[in-house]
Amino acid sequence: MGVYNVHERLLAAKESEVGMLIDTLSSSDDRLWAHPGWPQMQFDRPLVPGAVGGHGPVRYTVAAYVPSKWVRFAFSGPHGFHGFHEYAALAVDEEHTLLRHTLAMDARGPARLTWPLVFRPLHDACLEDSLDRAELACSGTVARPARWSPYVRLLRLLIHRRERVRP
Repeated sequence: MGVYNVHERLLAAKESEVGMLIDTLSSSDDRLWAHPGWPQMQFDRPLVPGAVGGHGPVRYTVAAYVPSKWVRFAFSGPHGFHGFHEYAALAVDEEHTLLRHTLAMDARGPARLTWPLVFRPLHDACLEDSLDRAELACSGTVARPARWSPYVRLLRLLIHRRERVRP
């Protein structure tokens, strides 16, 4: 099953400012990833090609990185995720930049069910929260904050309960 999922936000900021948000990913000063509230993005070293990590059960390696412009992560888990996700800062004009997150993958095996039923709704909510953080960092406000659907709230509740029960 082919998956192509794009989230983007037009930001009133220069490309260099938005690109610097990408550079903070997984750092102690991460101003782009949706946290707290979502599993933190973490790597075994700074954001460089070959760094291994992920967030929650989603695992990946930094496949390519152009500082202040673009970063691509190649999936290594969960089972059945074959592809990548990436952030890119795309200049629209001198004062506006499109921040785009793209996920492109072939969902195989169990991912043919887990992607549409569990991961996609959570992914979509997490990415909209991430774009809210970017907008807040660039403008000091969020025009239309993302809202979680009842289904996303239910999934998060079930995951939280499951994590509390684990020894």
